[in-house]
Amino acid sequence: MSREPNYEFQEWWNKQREKNHDFFTNDSNNANKGFLTVEIRSLNPDLTTEKDRSRSARQLSWICLLRFQQLANSLAWITNSFLLLLRTANRRISAADSPCDSSASRLYRIIKFFLVLVVLLLCVELVAYFKGWHFSPPSAASAEAAVELFYALWLEIRADYLAPPLQSLANVCIVLFLIQSMDRVLLMLGCLWIKIRRIKPTASMEYPMGRVETGNVDDYPMVLVQIPMCNEKEVYQQSIAAVCIMDWPKERMLVQVLDDSDELDAQNLIQAEVQKWHQKGVHILYRHRLIRSGYKAGNLKSAMSCDYIKNYEFVAIFDADFQPAPDFLKKTIPHFRGNDDLALVQARWAFVNKDENLLTRLQNINLSFHFEVEQQVNGVFINFFGFNGTAGVWRIKALEDCGGWLERTTVEDMDIAVRAHLCGWKFVYLNDVKCYCELPESYEAYKKQQYRWHSGPMQLFRLCFLDILHSKGRSVNVCSPFNKQDLE
Repeated sequence: MSREPNYEFQEWWNKQREKNHDFFTNDSNNANKGFLTVEIRSLNPDLTTEKDRSRSARQLSWICLLRFQQLANSLAWITNSFLLLLRTANRRISAADSPCDSSASRLYRIIKFFLVLVVLLLCVELVAYFKGWHFSPPSAASAEAAVELFYALWLEIRADYLAPPLQSLANVCIVLFLIQSMDRVLLMLGCLWIKIRRIKPTASMEYPMGRVETGNVDDYPMVLVQIPMCNEKEVYQQSIAAVCIMDWPKERMLVQVLDDSDELDAQNLIQAEVQKWHQKGVHILYRHRLIRSGYKAGNLKSAMSCDYIKNYEFVAIFDADFQPAPDFLKKTIPHFRGNDDLALVQARWAFVNKDENLLTRLQNINLSFHFEVEQQVNGVFINFFGFNGTAGVWRIKALEDCGGWLERTTVEDMDIAVRAHLCGWKFVYLNDVKCYCELPESYEAYKKQQYRWHSGPMQLFRLCFLDILHSKGRSVNVCSPFNKQDLE
């Protein structure tokens, strides 16, 4: 049976022989004279090397096909992304589900006009670049063709009329950026000072931890707990359960589930959950208000106008996806004792899904800076910060004093916080009291949230700017005159 020669062993042996030439050769100057010269030659010594370095025609063809497939996939992805972008833009432009007034419609038409104008000017710039005018721009006197004349006139308009205001706007943006940067630096220095000095709000008294005995309830004020929700099929059970098991005397607490759901299934599920806890002895009520404005302020306002809450002193608000700890009220209510000018005690948000994906991680970084630095520093040094809309306890007298909940903006929480501060009320932020919630995990949900958070402050700035300018010297008993009109 014939066996093919082992080329790899032969090649290895020859390399070893060349490396230790003096050891393997029988030379007169060699100390190892007793060894014979051994030489093994391969029939084709470069066969293995050539086999590794060379590629067959079939391999080259497969590589070329692979490269063409990758290129085709890339082109297909770019084309699909561009078409998806066009479809999304077309759907947003032609969408008529969100009603807008005439002023907003006019503004939208102006924006579209300037968009078309910018695209046309971009086309002109491209033509000028490929014609060579980018390096030697023609003048109006030497221009002959119509396009050259138009481009020369456009250069004069751009240099004489557009460049100065754009430069002024750029300077304003630079100044605003410097102001914002200085504000961030001061906030971080304030946070560092708070950490070094270990400054935090302290309450004048503390409630004992654990279940409350039935006989000792006189020291516990009447607290109204409100849970606004809208079509919350996924989280309504855990939010209602977290509020109903809070460590507070049941006869001193009333839970209101304020449902803005427009889906019948969601309404039935929430009502069934409320009925279940009502049978367990929890004082809980269900209120439904059909969506008209899309804001939760309307339901909050109507719930606060009920006659049976006149004896309640404080109101705690939790959104549907928030889960307060059982000792939440015991850690927040004591700060109101001895502070008659205190309107709000705000707790910090903690996120149960902060490590779900990259979007939630970035949101966690952003909101952690907001709570750890912005709200904590503002709460310690100026006793004011924006109400986060949830995980906070309000003094009902302060809500009534500043005009109550209004539906004029999408940020009703910031609106009532600004009006309360204008009336002279103070706020306290508790960084060590956390209320767990969830972050938006999809980009669509995050985009809707950010739209509310960014469009609302602009509306509020337009409505409250004059009141802020005239607010110097106001006390707790003097409030803005627009509150009565807004309530009507």
